[in-house]
Amino acid sequence: MTVTDIPAVLARARRGDDEAFRALVEQHSRSAFRLAYRMAGNEPDAEDIVQESLLRAYRHLGQFEARANFGTWLYRIVVNCAVEHVRTRESRKKRARMEPIDEFTMPVSESPGPHRLAESRDIGRRVAAALDSLSPLERAAFTLRHYEGRTTDEIARTLRLGTSAAKHAVFRAVKKLRAELKGLEAGD
Repeated sequence: MTVTDIPAVLARARRGDDEAFRALVEQHSRSAFRLAYRMAGNEPDAEDIVQESLLRAYRHLGQFEARANFGTWLYRIVVNCAVEHVRTRESRKKRARMEPIDEFTMPVSESPGPHRLAESRDIGRRVAAALDSLSPLERAAFTLRHYEGRTTDEIARTLRLGTSAAKHAVFRAVKKLRAELKGLEAGD
């Protein structure tokens, strides 16, 4: 689908054409999953988030303003669903008083030895725990800035914050992560 096709496809989708909506989903599902994965920290939760996001987008397609960018609109829905999902997951953890079972997948070299594998798993657990220590808003702001490369203005719009609040959320997240991961670079 080209940029010139998008308005026509959107118009058809808003009129209830399922195939047109499917074309939009196919174009944006990869980036939606990538964002959801980075915010949730694991594949099953990311899949749930994307599914819920696409369902919400379909239900509310009539509210989409045609002058806006569909990808940006869908992105905001994914962020909102991910924040809700992370909040729900955190409250379940607190009620159950369980340790996190999610593992952060770290890239490893092509032929790592057992020591390197163990070290990578340990680093992955520490990073996952550090990310879990962030509030859902901080995690969303950090993910958008440092994984997705979004500007502060884009983060502010996506999270419906003022620019200074978005900057502060990213700053708090980085500060917390640095404190949680202190000494990691030294091999602790």
